[in-house]
Amino acid sequence: MLQSFIHYGIHFILPLCVALLFFKKNWIKAYIVMMLGMLIDLDHLLASPFFDPNRCSINFHPLHSYYAIAIYLIVSFLKKVRLIGLGLLIHILADYADCLMMT
Repeated sequence: MLQSFIHYGIHFILPLCVALLFFKKNWIKAYIVMMLGMLIDLDHLLASPFFDPNRCSINFHPLHSYYAIAIYLIVSFLKKVRLIGLGLLIHILADYADCLMMT
């Protein structure tokens, strides 16, 4: 229960807080763009089984790899695509929190 609250809290509430704090004028657009970061979970469809509650996503799925995370970090510093990078990093943070709670 607590693990789900933390995971989904990071997925849904953290992007909202970032949008409201740093993108006040366009917070709705910022929130929606950051929420699109959840689309990287499509790479779970490549795994068998595609959902395993005891599997850490970080560095298991291609879009959750350390290389991909490095790209997301770089993207978050580029003004035109910053929101995409932030959304992806927030998604990775949520998945990393799951990995920490599994151990």
